[in-house]
Amino acid sequence: VQLQASGGGLVQAGGSLRLSCAASGRTFSISSTGWFRQAPGKEREFVAAIDSSGASAYYADSVRGRFTISRDNAKNTAYLQMNSLKSEDTAVYYCATQPTQRLGVRQKDYAYWGQGTQVTVSS
Repeated sequence: VQLQASGGGLVQAGGSLRLSCAASGRTFSISSTGWFRQAPGKEREFVAAIDSSGASAYYADSVRGRFTISRDNAKNTAYLQMNSLKSEDTAVYYCATQPTQRLGVRQKDYAYWGQGTQVTVSS
């Protein structure tokens, strides 16, 4: 499984971005997907996750109400819609998948990782 994250960029505070995570292979539709981020000098942290069907999602407290995770299994792609961005959202964002239905919130829950996409929010 290979994951390609894209959609990052430079945006002003209060703006929006949509990240995409395109997966290769035939297991995406039976895999849960998560987004994590790592800011400079900080550890990688959980952002959001969605189960394989898209029926259930979970968010970190810091992004709940501003970010929305979704997926299109027909396109083998997951998304992270980020609204009302803040300077503290600046980080490299990574997508990850695991070949199980249930979503996970820990890095060790995920077997496959994308390369990351930079999000920079200017204040």
